[in-house]
Amino acid sequence: MSAIQSTKSSRCSSVYGPVKSWRFGNSLGIDPIGDVCTCSFNCVYCQLGQIQAHTTQRQIFVPTTQFFEDLQGFAPYDQVDVVTLSGSGEPTLALNLEEILAIAKQITQRPTVVLTNSTSLRDTTVRHALKSADTVAVKLDAISSNQLQRINQPVATISLPHILAGIEQFRGEYPGNLAIQTMVLSPWTTEMVELYIQHIQRLHPDEIQLNVPTRSRVLVRQLDARGNNPIESVPHAMRQLKRISVDILKALADTIHYATKIPVRCAPIN
Repeated sequence: MSAIQSTKSSRCSSVYGPVKSWRFGNSLGIDPIGDVCTCSFNCVYCQLGQIQAHTTQRQIFVPTTQFFEDLQGFAPYDQVDVVTLSGSGEPTLALNLEEILAIAKQITQRPTVVLTNSTSLRDTTVRHALKSADTVAVKLDAISSNQLQRINQPVATISLPHILAGIEQFRGEYPGNLAIQTMVLSPWTTEMVELYIQHIQRLHPDEIQLNVPTRSRVLVRQLDARGNNPIESVPHAMRQLKRISVDILKALADTIHYATKIPVRCAPIN
């Protein structure tokens, strides 16, 4: 399947990809946020660049009818393994999240995945909407409140206890596959590993996904950054991100798995 193009030249498609994901295979992307990058985090490694709207305010960013139209334009889906809601920010900020998931499943007949930064999980309506997804991958990069501020740079109302409580509450209600996704930017101390294991034992995910930055970070918002296009070949302003070695990442994964008995998957490091 070729890269998805907009069905209308006057606007960007809400659907993009398929994206080759080390976690989910060939993933057809759905962007509930649209042209203005909107998120409750402003992560130092975000492939979208600087967040344009830093907020926890939920709204309808893209009309539900547009997802229906855009998805219908790209059948068949025989080369798609999953449909993933992510894109231009935090997908749970979209008030029509539940409708988008229903349309995606109805049209594509493929499993649905939502990638969330976990900041909206205290919201009852968000947890209810996410129940219809086959897999929800929740972000937990921070081991401490200080690390949350340094790595994720949340809006002022978001704290680490808030995030942990939201994941725990969602875990108690969600019948699907819950993954915890963690970006590892530098080697962890023994104390950090022990604290992370304590968080994991509290949250009981079905699997853990240890990730590393795979691309340079664009400093100016680029819509191409939603997928895995080789944006390095385009003359955008970028910042190189350091990556830990494969041996360090593998050792961390082994330690976590040994302590928790939960499957741990690692991003490939080239």
